[in-house]
Amino acid sequence: MSQEYRYILRIMGTDVPGTLKTSYALAQIKGVSASLSNAVLKKAGVNPDLRAGFLTESDIAKMEDIIREPAKYNLPFWLFNRRKDSESGKDSHLLSADLALKTKTDIDQAKEIRSWRGYRHTYSLKVRGQRTKTTGRAGKALGVKKKTMQQKPGAPSS
Repeated sequence: MSQEYRYILRIMGTDVPGTLKTSYALAQIKGVSASLSNAVLKKAGVNPDLRAGFLTESDIAKMEDIIREPAKYNLPFWLFNRRKDSESGKDSHLLSADLALKTKTDIDQAKEIRSWRGYRHTYSLKVRGQRTKTTGRAGKALGVKKKTMQQKPGAPSS
């Protein structure tokens, strides 16, 4: 290959190391899973075993377009991260800041309507049915702590 190697690429507003294989490099973007990344590479006609540093600008542009509008390229709806949106009712795919904002909005809405999920989020408890008797105790009192014996000044030590 006569293509110049780049150590860091900018794909969808994310810095991606050029040393990674293209399938793993695309998965570095927030909102792109490993399975979506493989589907995008297949649609774009890019070798998934190629190192990302060897990608051309045209390859990157084609992959970005597919990631932005996966429905336009007939990718399966089950690869999208926003299926049957509660507001629009459509399948869509969100990336980076949009994904984080929409997730936060969904959690706030669940808290506002006081659903069970919202209640669990409000009190910082496990939301998805995990056990809580022994796990998820970080940041809380753990068991019983003994008070340290403090001696008064001038008291005889035993």
